Amino acid sequence: MARAKKEAALTPEERLQAALVPDWEWPYKLPENWCWTTIKNVATVVTGGTPAKNNSDYYGGEFPFFKPADLDAGRHVSEASEYLSDLGKSVSRIIPAQATAVCCIGSIGKCGFLDVEGATNQQINSAIPYFNALYQYFYMNTEFFTNQLRNSASATTIAIVNKTKMESCYYPLAPLAEQQRIVDRIESLFAKLDEAKEKAQAVVDSFETRKAAILHKAFTGELTTKWREEHGSSIGHWKECSIGDVFTHTTGKALKRNNQNGILKKYITTSNLYWGTFDFSEVREMYFTNEELEKCTAKKGDLLVCNGGDVGRAAIWNYDYDICLQNHISKLRRKTDSISVPFFYYYFMFLKINGNIAGRGIGIASLSAKDLLAIKVYLPSMTEQQQISHILDELFDKEQQTKEAAEAVLYQIDLMKKSILARAFRGELGTNDPSEESAVELLRQVIEQEDGDVIRPKAKAKRIAIPAEIKPLLSGANEEAIVKLLLKAAPQSVSTQTVMSISKKKFELMDALRNLEKKQIVSKSDSGEYSLVR
Repeated sequence: MARAKKEAALTPEERLQAALVPDWEWPYKLPENWCWTTIKNVATVVTGGTPAKNNSDYYGGEFPFFKPADLDAGRHVSEASEYLSDLGKSVSRIIPAQATAVCCIGSIGKCGFLDVEGATNQQINSAIPYFNALYQYFYMNTEFFTNQLRNSASATTIAIVNKTKMESCYYPLAPLAEQQRIVDRIESLFAKLDEAKEKAQAVVDSFETRKAAILHKAFTGELTTKWREEHGSSIGHWKECSIGDVFTHTTGKALKRNNQNGILKKYITTSNLYWGTFDFSEVREMYFTNEELEKCTAKKGDLLVCNGGDVGRAAIWNYDYDICLQNHISKLRRKTDSISVPFFYYYFMFLKINGNIAGRGIGIASLSAKDLLAIKVYLPSMTEQQQISHILDELFDKEQQTKEAAEAVLYQIDLMKKSILARAFRGELGTNDPSEESAVELLRQVIEQEDGDVIRPKAKAKRIAIPAEIKPLLSGANEEAIVKLLLKAAPQSVSTQTVMSISKKKFELMDALRNLEKKQIVSKSDSGEYSLVR
């Protein structure tokens, strides 16, 4: 209260100077006609809240209730994970469309631009802009702004940025026309990058599909059709067998914390075994007796298959030293030299990728010894097995290189976007016109409008009177102020931001706008601008 009285005692010019960040505190240099201020001077920040969950009447309607996960939509947030009823809406803080919603608990800094009116939970602070809404949104996606939030977060178990701290974040304010030029430039550059990103992402997303297609050709004989023709063979020579026909099987040792009999040995489990490789970042030890060592030790050339965790995942132990196994890994050791272990490694990948192991439908849900040994396979000759494995090695290497190249493109696109945003809010996109009126004047307008709910006409300005047929329909000073503003602007329509500049009481203004729309006194265009109906 004392602070409010102190601020009220200041002159408009003194408040303007207080709103400006002194040059010795500037985070970085801006163009001459820009200025540094803070969020509270360019937007109204609103912290969301959650209607009581024990009242089911608040939920199940059509009014969007946004949560942090919904902000993943980024530039176009319109779909919510939950919806409120009219009653739930009535007890919520309404956030207008074109506000920027910022996650300030948990995933601090994640932003979304609201395409529709809605409410948010308490993890989100929303900035309702006084000026260009997209300029604000893009700025709040910069690393500079995000770092400000994170650095201001409270030092608790869960990092939190409250309303006051967000309001105190620095904001580079450009002249109004420059704000729009920056938005246009960013969207133009981003559109080109998004086109490239879509193509690169499609390559990454189709990786597993391409692998599945290659494996299908391998194990239906199509991949080696030409090879068989050249070697006088046919697919009719392929013979059906089971895993149990060509491999012996054992599992590793179950972990028993109190068992200290035997020799202390390192062992691997499913967390160490991945497709075609092993992760040794964390290898544990337990005791093995001589009998257990014989059963639970993998040797070079053994095929290891997960029977727990990610069931069916496989890799060949190709190291010159032995390793012990936990019981969630099955060890397959070939009975004869007439089979290729890599061929069977790829066969397990084929089964897995097609959902035939721990997959949907009729696939094997687990890999007991019985299930594992009963798996059927059509087995070509040893030379053809080797040929199939060799071709798969080459094709998968190429596919992996293609995927990694596409992922590198995606990474570079993200870096380019960050660079564009950083340059945009330093005035380095080549759009600034130094002859334009300083952004300080925008702040001056905000300051001059803080003293009352109605925009005060300038000296000698013509008095605006509300028509007699409309006056009786109005309730309250806010509705009168909005009507006067629209009368003054007629015949042109007025943006939401302009209406919001009438007063700092943004929620009251939004309520007044909605009431005027219901009374059919004002209408809202598809572009979000307001005009008088009568």
